[in-house]
Amino acid sequence: MVQKKEIIRLERESVIGVIKPRLIMTLANLIEQSSDRTEFLKLCKRVECTIRAWYLLQFEDLMQLYSLFDPVHGARMLEQQKLDDKEIDVLEQNFLTYLFQVMEKSNFKIADNEEIEVATSGQYLLNLPIVVDESKLDNKLLKKYFEDHPTENIPDFSDKYVIFRRGIGLDKTTNWFFMEKMDIIISRFWKYLLRITKIENFFMKPTFRKRDSESDTDEDDFFVERIRLENMELTPQTLLRMNTIQEPTFDRIIVVYRQATTVEDRPERGIHIKHFKSIPMADLEIVLPEKKNPGLKPMDWLSFIASAVVGLVAVVTSIETSKVDLWVIFAIISTVIGYCAKTYFSFQQNLAQYQNLITQSMYEKQLDSGRGTLLHLCDDVIQQEVKEVIVCFYMLMEQGKATLPDLDRWCEDLIKEQFNDDINFDVDDAVKKLEKLGIVTRDTLGRYSIVGLKRANEVIGITTEEVVLKAKQDAALAPASPAGQGADYR
Repeated sequence: MVQKKEIIRLERESVIGVIKPRLIMTLANLIEQSSDRTEFLKLCKRVECTIRAWYLLQFEDLMQLYSLFDPVHGARMLEQQKLDDKEIDVLEQNFLTYLFQVMEKSNFKIADNEEIEVATSGQYLLNLPIVVDESKLDNKLLKKYFEDHPTENIPDFSDKYVIFRRGIGLDKTTNWFFMEKMDIIISRFWKYLLRITKIENFFMKPTFRKRDSESDTDEDDFFVERIRLENMELTPQTLLRMNTIQEPTFDRIIVVYRQATTVEDRPERGIHIKHFKSIPMADLEIVLPEKKNPGLKPMDWLSFIASAVVGLVAVVTSIETSKVDLWVIFAIISTVIGYCAKTYFSFQQNLAQYQNLITQSMYEKQLDSGRGTLLHLCDDVIQQEVKEVIVCFYMLMEQGKATLPDLDRWCEDLIKEQFNDDINFDVDDAVKKLEKLGIVTRDTLGRYSIVGLKRANEVIGITTEEVVLKAKQDAALAPASPAGQGADYR
């Protein structure tokens, strides 16, 4: 079977996917001296405690602000605060500022125009046109934020909702795809008719510029193959064979939006935050807010009308001839009715598939929402920051002095070699945190080096968690007082 390959160019992620305990133990086991290994494990614990303390106040402010805009209980909280509209407007913009900062620290990125175009340019399991009912979404909250914080290349819908994405995966599905193959055959036939009749010129859409040329290739990009039925050569053999299709996925997606105000004297203040996992790019529409009920695709309506016109012309032509063949008329009418029935049942099947995908996205692919998503993000920030610092410190410990480009390459090679994860390591952020901790120095040539392990632990110092843990251990080891000792019943 011959098929045209469709390659999607994607940007490498900065997120370190391996879990922190595995990362720490893997690096610790690479250290030969047991004393150094002990000091390294102590350093990792102190780094985590310190970074957690850095973000504590910011996370508390974030959660307190969200309590005012929680779609469930936020309205009651705002009433208790007795704030006017201007004060509420300032607070909600402060919340969005904190939220977007946390998103950035968690390596989430706003899906830009090109990514949305690539994602929606194909079909995977969702074969219905999905449209957002924009009248049910607020367009003031996010518009005000982006006016105060200009962002390049954001989609047109960003004044109503924002899609954050992180991580890339792959999803594969194997099935017979009978109805989908028939739809493709019919669609190719109609496109052929439109092309030979020159009518397709009226339906041509402007195409976006794909970044697939070698001149545009960036070292931080990688390529993923999208395997679709539309690119396969459909023959009698392939129609009766199971096929496997493949689609890149967004590993994590977070959607932020506000519903439109329905009661004039009670403006809507709730901010919705939805968290999803493993969403196929071509099925991105299933996570959109306030979706309209799907209907027939324009091609289906065109097929309906064209079939009716062709059938009517054929019947009239047969009747106008001197000899009317009833079997010919019956065959024409049967063909038209059969095709219309096929289109209707195909639509019903796609509708059932759509409902199944929506149910799946709600119960299987939706991780959390609202406060739960914020708590997950706060912890995720700490985990990512800690992992970046540990990897960067380890490489400087093993390699000695290094410039930023060399250190960046070493860290990426280490993660690729030890964990088979190809990432774009954020070396600038990691070095800044090492400097803030006071355990890295820079010479006049721009090369970075670390202090010794023992000295690094002394610089960071004993953390509150260590003090509490030692107190618990001392209390557990303290001998129990003899029965009645110290008691005076006189």
